[in-house]
Amino acid sequence: MRFRKMPAIAAIVLLPGVAQAIGFGVNLNPAVRVEVADKGNGIYEVSTRGTTAPVAYWCGIGDYAIRTLRTKATQRIYITRAYEKQTRTVQFSLTPPEGVDTTPGYSVTVKRVGENLSAGSAQTYCYDNFLDFGF
Repeated sequence: MRFRKMPAIAAIVLLPGVAQAIGFGVNLNPAVRVEVADKGNGIYEVSTRGTTAPVAYWCGIGDYAIRTLRTKATQRIYITRAYEKQTRTVQFSLTPPEGVDTTPGYSVTVKRVGENLSAGSAQTYCYDNFLDFGF
């Protein structure tokens, strides 16, 4: 019985470290790459490779805002330039664009300037299986 307890205890102790090293949820599909570039003046450009799913863009900016910019999870992130098919990019800002309706919609989109999510909500898409489907 003691022989069974030791591997179980070791697994419980080591599992969080292994999960962090592997990066569970951050990139479920190795063919999907998300890059964020600081364009200055509080504008961040997100580009993707392997998918054009809106959740990939929101995942990228949400994760970047929380991990790199150290924003709170409640910080709103706004689209300042909608999805451009030619460059496969979307631009975001932590401040709302002027003169645009920022009332959140009911669908996840990157095609409307002013659309916004909290940084925490955006980051949760990094753990979503939608990135596997390649929408």
